[in-house]
Amino acid sequence: MIYVYVLFGSLFGICLILGGRILVRHHSIRRFVRGITKRTERVEERGGAILEETRIEKPHKSPRVSAIEMQQVRSLFRDAEKAVAQSKYDEAERLFIQALTISPKAFDVQAQLAKLYLLTDRDHKAEAMYRELLQHCDDISYYANLGLAYYRQGKYVESCHAYQQALNRDPKSPERCAALGRACIAAQRFEEAAPLLHKAVARLSRDTVLMHLLAECYLQLGHADKAEEVYRRINKLEPYDEAVKQKISALAKA
Repeated sequence: MIYVYVLFGSLFGICLILGGRILVRHHSIRRFVRGITKRTERVEERGGAILEETRIEKPHKSPRVSAIEMQQVRSLFRDAEKAVAQSKYDEAERLFIQALTISPKAFDVQAQLAKLYLLTDRDHKAEAMYRELLQHCDDISYYANLGLAYYRQGKYVESCHAYQQALNRDPKSPERCAALGRACIAAQRFEEAAPLLHKAVARLSRDTVLMHLLAECYLQLGHADKAEEVYRRINKLEPYDEAVKQKISALAKA
């Protein structure tokens, strides 16, 4: 029994100590809060004002700064074009990139840099830039140049898609038909290539390169009579081409 009384007495004492500490801490917090309230009231009595929290926004560029940057971009752009004309391609690339550092959304600069990459056979970079440009600008030449970048990399299906977009926006252009027709042949899409090349040849009636493609396309489809007809048209334009004469002879005997 004595041990039980001692145990309960110890527990009671611990509870009193903890309770006292909590009361002291609570009292201290209340006193701290009252102190802040009193100091705030004194400030207001002296004519002070409590400032509300304000959101700090990024300052906008002044029109003067924007005009200066635009002038710098134009100057770099002109210098880059001069460098391209002089075949100084590394310098031109550096100037175009410098202009884009100042104004990343200068789409005309991006387009010229992409064209430079095509000119210097860096087709993967040209592809990336034209894809980025087409997210912001719906331009026929961007689709056509993207198609060329794909074609050079052997991405013939993607090339067909890009050239098709260009043709959709300029359906009367024989050059667009011819470009898509070439891509379709490379992608083994002869059924699609034939009418496109036929349409292009009808407008570009002296382009024997296109005629050769059309004739080969007809041969792939098994249309020997149509192929012979095209070769005879080539023969009229190039009567001294012995290879064409041989093909006409072989097809006539078939």
